[in-house]
Amino acid sequence: MPDSMAEQLQRDMVCEGLLECFHGLKQLDKDVFQALINTDEPLTVDEIAEAVDRERSTAYRAVQRLLQAGFIQKEQVNYDQGGYYHVYRPTDPASIADNMQRLLNDWYAKMGQLIQEFETKYEQNDVATQSVES
Repeated sequence: MPDSMAEQLQRDMVCEGLLECFHGLKQLDKDVFQALINTDEPLTVDEIAEAVDRERSTAYRAVQRLLQAGFIQKEQVNYDQGGYYHVYRPTDPASIADNMQRLLNDWYAKMGQLIQEFETKYEQNDVATQSVES
């Protein structure tokens, strides 16, 4: 069962924890992201797999999760004689931060709405109980 909000607020968090918190990413996903951050050049899936010491298919699944979350970008590189391959690079940190801020704002609005619904529901029950007792 996930930690309660109170428990999460009491824990020490680091900025990399946002990857897990916002998108449910796994340790391997964070390792892949870190490997891409630590290089100046975009990497192929094979290079990523080597950097994180995993099989190509395992690294590919982590890359797909990071792409879906918007943390990395895929680029196509064309061979002169035809054909192509893909390389991956991290998304601009400002774009990632903007996306996380939007998600946080959406979550905050949704939680505010649910709190209001809670208050309204139980205020009505409290009023109904008081009128029955009178």
